[in-house]
Amino acid sequence: MTDLALGVRRAALGVRVLAVVLGALIVAAAAQVSIPLPGTPVPMTLQPMAVLLVGGLLGAPLGALSMILYLAMGAAGLPVFTPTVPLVGVARLFGPTGGYLLAYPVAAYAVGRFSDPGRQPGVVGWLSDPARKRGENQGTGWVPNRKQQVGSMSVNPGLAPGVREPWVRAAVGVVAGLILIHLGGLAQLAILTGNISAAARFGTLPFLLGDLLKIALLVPVLTKLTPTIRARL
Repeated sequence: MTDLALGVRRAALGVRVLAVVLGALIVAAAAQVSIPLPGTPVPMTLQPMAVLLVGGLLGAPLGALSMILYLAMGAAGLPVFTPTVPLVGVARLFGPTGGYLLAYPVAAYAVGRFSDPGRQPGVVGWLSDPARKRGENQGTGWVPNRKQQVGSMSVNPGLAPGVREPWVRAAVGVVAGLILIHLGGLAQLAILTGNISAAARFGTLPFLLGDLLKIALLVPVLTKLTPTIRARL
């Protein structure tokens, strides 16, 4: 029995390691799709979309680890970064696009956390609930396989009370991830240019329309695939 349990754990660990590696490779492949934009040193790439996709599908810890692996691969000199920026290895992390890259693990963690199928927005209050601590059922407990209505908020069958509809969680996660990526890029560009207005003009404004497209594409994909992928990790 012990050998069986050990074998199951090793298999699960192998699946997670494979998922982390595949996530890094997906972002590396997306980085090769790059379009230079006039008037800015920051190209338009598929990297941010891939980062948010990986973070949402793998979850917060594995998504962040996958992005850390991706950065380590790039820092080691492997050709995983966008080819249109003429900096190689660690130097890329200190260049005009370095802030975006360094924000990837945080963004992946955020989208993975917010899009967690079992996450409760009010988890702090729920944990501090006296009735829950006493093990009492006040009629608002988690009732699996039953569609509940908490106030005006719809929840899915089998989810803890207070969990929003999956598309809402996915949308919040994607928006949070995009904001974090932009903040990272804006911070580094502001340091390099010495002007936050110029940094926003170079690294934020040209990409807002593309961000709306990312949200429109990623939310339904994450809503559909996240529960299935997470169940296998």
